[in-house]
Amino acid sequence: MAKLCKLLEVSRSGYYAWEKRPESPRKKENEELLALMKKLHGKHRGVYGSRKMKKALEQEGWKVNHKRVERLMKAGGLRSRLSVKYKATTNSKHNLPVAENLLNRQFTAAKPGEKMVSDITYIRTDEGWLYAAAVLDLYGQKVIGLSMGGRMTKELVLKALDEAYMRSGRPKGALIHSDRGSQYCSHEYWKRIEKYELVCSMSRKGNCA
Repeated sequence: MAKLCKLLEVSRSGYYAWEKRPESPRKKENEELLALMKKLHGKHRGVYGSRKMKKALEQEGWKVNHKRVERLMKAGGLRSRLSVKYKATTNSKHNLPVAENLLNRQFTAAKPGEKMVSDITYIRTDEGWLYAAAVLDLYGQKVIGLSMGGRMTKELVLKALDEAYMRSGRPKGALIHSDRGSQYCSHEYWKRIEKYELVCSMSRKGNCA
């Protein structure tokens, strides 16, 4: 250590004073922030990118800019599982029963589990392309049901609905809205709606809402 200090032209006492210096408030804040980000990342099953993470942090009372969130996510190895998302095309050309549009673009809810919307997307991941069915609670805009698979099947939407129903506290009479895709108009989907005592709503033809 003495040779190193001599080489750098600093005293040993000066070096040890520097080594034992207290952590800066900024460093402590970053550590606290990253710990919260890891918690949120796990809570939402790794689907948050930097923009959604920033919004989630703001809801927790943190005022942070997008670049700082992006930098800390990179430093902490936090990557979104849903890197790029696209709207999937569901088949609405069928003779299956459809529901009336009861949501009618009223995207606000007074309490959790009152109104839910479901949709299918396909996403690019590190392993390739996957289909994902999601159910969003309009109160708080939180994903409460998520199912992924290699094909866009009715089982995909059923699994997402099952999870959403359980996580929302099994609400009777809650509205569940979707498009008119064959997955949502299937006999199995209607039976599940009836079993859970939910109210089904579907978008008008040619309209996603």
